Amino acid sequence: MSTKHFTDYQLSEEIVRALSSLGYETPTEVQTEVIPVALGKKDLVVKSQTGSGKTAAYGIPLCELVDWNENKPQALILTPTRELALQVNEDIMNIGRYKRIKATPLFGRHPFHMQKAELKQRTHVVVGTPGRVLDHIERGTLPLNRIAYLVIDEADEMLNMGFIEQVQSIIQALPGERVTMLFSATFPEDVAKLSRKYMDHPVEIEIKASGLTTATIEHSLIQVTEADKLAVLQDVLIVENPDSCIIFCRTQEHVDKLFRAMADLDYPCDRIHGGLEQEERFEVMNAFRRGQFRYLIATDVAARGIDITNITHVINYDIPLEKESYVHRTGRTGRAGKTGKAITLVTSKDGHRLADIEAYIGFAIPRVKAPAEEAVDQRREAFERKLNIVPELKKDKREQLNKQIMKLNFNGGKKKKFRAVDFVGTIAKLDGVSADDIGIITILDHVTDVEILNGKGPLVLALMQDTTIKGKLLKVRKGNK
Repeated sequence: MSTKHFTDYQLSEEIVRALSSLGYETPTEVQTEVIPVALGKKDLVVKSQTGSGKTAAYGIPLCELVDWNENKPQALILTPTRELALQVNEDIMNIGRYKRIKATPLFGRHPFHMQKAELKQRTHVVVGTPGRVLDHIERGTLPLNRIAYLVIDEADEMLNMGFIEQVQSIIQALPGERVTMLFSATFPEDVAKLSRKYMDHPVEIEIKASGLTTATIEHSLIQVTEADKLAVLQDVLIVENPDSCIIFCRTQEHVDKLFRAMADLDYPCDRIHGGLEQEERFEVMNAFRRGQFRYLIATDVAARGIDITNITHVINYDIPLEKESYVHRTGRTGRAGKTGKAITLVTSKDGHRLADIEAYIGFAIPRVKAPAEEAVDQRREAFERKLNIVPELKKDKREQLNKQIMKLNFNGGKKKKFRAVDFVGTIAKLDGVSADDIGIITILDHVTDVEILNGKGPLVLALMQDTTIKGKLLKVRKGNK
């Protein structure tokens, strides 16, 4: 375990305070290696599994390095999926909460004009998928002249999904004088080429794959026929009786079919794949994170961005098409130092793919027999008892932090010549309030949103009813989160 603490780095008090309130105690291995190099503004190539804490590894130094007074984006983070973009964006906002860092997510299937309006506000960090980021660059709505930091997250997955040309186009549009950080769970030749072409003598950091070769994840494989798959899955679920489990299928059709079958059995489950509307995907993920249901049935692409520390089991109902996907799928469990199980169902047609996976991960996955009838009968009662228990919803540290934040909406903005400093200056002088209690300020043409931190929202709301800003008494009300 790392003996370092976040206070050992050259981090401002605001960042340390946010980390503390998020429950970050000691840095993970990747954070210990990356943070000092990133703070030193050196290019970085990091090979590290998902679940090792790499979002905070780059998020902490980025929040430290960006200048709050600069209105244009200073950091760009590229991610392969919308889910991951939103999750990283939320993490950056939380780490930079007390420094008032504003991050903006850019991804497809979300109104372009709304993102364009967001980018006109003061934005410190942009997090996005390559297609939508390139779209903004080509339309001139994403200013690049102040970008000093580029992060390419999940680089291997980015290339797997065919984003290589878009990523290269984005890099070529950015200022040459910048720090580039590349993170990848695996390191195919295309990723190596990218780093050689666009990076300046990068520091190389490799975090050994804990979770593939150590006790963190227990891997096993069950030989089945296609016709018996569902019955074997049921038996596995009864015997294992997982608290929180992701079941992976190869296609959207397979996900839908298995979801219907499990729902017919009254199993607490839901599904996620690229064919669902974005809002629905977010709702499913948030409900799973809170523990509202036990089984999530997913495709590979939807699984990127699932960062939940308490997943006990991953089941490969279909063996993945890509050998790298086995690492990414099974890396959903055994996260943050916890243990987990990865169980793969294999048919006779899967031999070639299985051989590729085993050669890639460097060990033979232990073969086990399907659960015996006797074992299933013994465990059935406990399984059915758990099915009928209403789950206790999990508390998310981020939700705890956000509970202490109230957004206030003032009816004055740019058109009335209000600036952020006007609001900070007035609110910080209120009795019982300081500048540390003021979060992100968003000034639109006619309204201004101000986040009030540390549970001081009701106090500020009451006091501002008869306090003027620049001699004007503005209407103020509680805004939407």
